[in-house]
Amino acid sequence: MNLFLFPALNASLNALSALLLVVGWCCIKKKHWLAHACCMITAFVTSCLFLGCYLYYHFHLPGHHVAFTTAGWPRVVYFFILFTHLPLALILVPLVIMTFTPALRRRFEQHKKIARWTLPIWLYVSVTGVLVYFMLYIWFPTTTTL
Repeated sequence: MNLFLFPALNASLNALSALLLVVGWCCIKKKHWLAHACCMITAFVTSCLFLGCYLYYHFHLPGHHVAFTTAGWPRVVYFFILFTHLPLALILVPLVIMTFTPALRRRFEQHKKIARWTLPIWLYVSVTGVLVYFMLYIWFPTTTTL
């Protein structure tokens, strides 16, 4: 597979995760427990696939970095999104594990308490991942790579 297809693949996996999170949230609000569980497990799988593809891409293209060279408000918006996305993405992995574990053990009150924090962070990380892709490759593309 062409490694330069990975950014679009990663953005697609993030978008799918975001969609599944929203559908799963709607399902739990309507007390559709099984549909909620299926959506959240599938969101977890797509997020894991994203992480695997992201790491594969960056380990196989060492030193490859797409620079964001657009000036003005797009640059401010891009770096705000990026600098909020990155730390939240790092804390998301343990948060998701801490959210799934009580659910799998049928400790739903504990699951619900942590899920209130995990869901918005997970959704933010998924959506901003897609936005970073669009800003780098679609809306403000550059031919400069570092």
